Amino acid sequence: MESSKVYFTKEITPESLIKIYEAIGKELTGKIAVKISTGEPGGHNFLSPNLIKNLVKKLDGTIVECNTAYAGRRNTSEEHWKAIKEHGFLDIANVDIMDENGDMAIPVRDGIHLKENYVGSNLRKYDSMLMLSHFKGHAMGGFGGALKNMSIGVSSSAGKAWIHSAGKTKVPEEMWANLPEQDYFLESMAEADSSVIDYMKGNIIYINVINNLSVDCDCDSNPEAPCMADIGIVGSLDPVAIDKASLDFIYNSDDSGRDHFIERVESRHGIRTIEHAEELGIGTTNYKIIEM
Repeated sequence: MESSKVYFTKEITPESLIKIYEAIGKELTGKIAVKISTGEPGGHNFLSPNLIKNLVKKLDGTIVECNTAYAGRRNTSEEHWKAIKEHGFLDIANVDIMDENGDMAIPVRDGIHLKENYVGSNLRKYDSMLMLSHFKGHAMGGFGGALKNMSIGVSSSAGKAWIHSAGKTKVPEEMWANLPEQDYFLESMAEADSSVIDYMKGNIIYINVINNLSVDCDCDSNPEAPCMADIGIVGSLDPVAIDKASLDFIYNSDDSGRDHFIERVESRHGIRTIEHAEELGIGTTNYKIIEM
């Protein structure tokens, strides 16, 4: 596979976010979903509404999310709406909890663990998608970027249980008792990614904001403080390349917190999600950085 272009800027501003989007050179059309994490209340590392609002407005996009599969303040639509309002997202755009009215199954091609993925049923309302991800660590996946945002993030509450259990259960309350081998979970995320890309017919742009670099995810209500300085923003048409490039920025950093972040990634074998996504043909780890 030819190398994929990954655009990069060190500046993390509303203006640079728009510049990265425009540099990618693909126009999102029709009704546009902007997939972010709205952040578990108590946490504060999620993408700031003030950072993303100009790009969301430029696209006339709808911020989309799905409910969680763990106990907290986003596992029901009622509580999730409160969190969305508290975190300021209703002030900048329309928001859609895509599984508020249920989910739907979409097929997984060539899946080892999953033959279908369960996503919020409102995904059918959208023609294209901006996968706008906060790149950071993650307690189970090692790291979270575009691939996690597109798999776990787009899946319904039941779909999250399905991915976490590698296809054993759709019942969130049964998820923790059915956790598979670690690599099976990571591979299931990649397989879910492939189904979303197929469903959206490839009409997806990926942007990672590499800031607030905690080893914990925005789904954590009490995340560890960031251990590294902010790095910048990357954008691509390739979800594999963008996550690999984001990780490589960490590995190539001389920041004193680098080893702590890498320990989180490697102790969870996080690279396996990227590897399996490449095996499934949804992107390449061969990329070229184009600095803005």
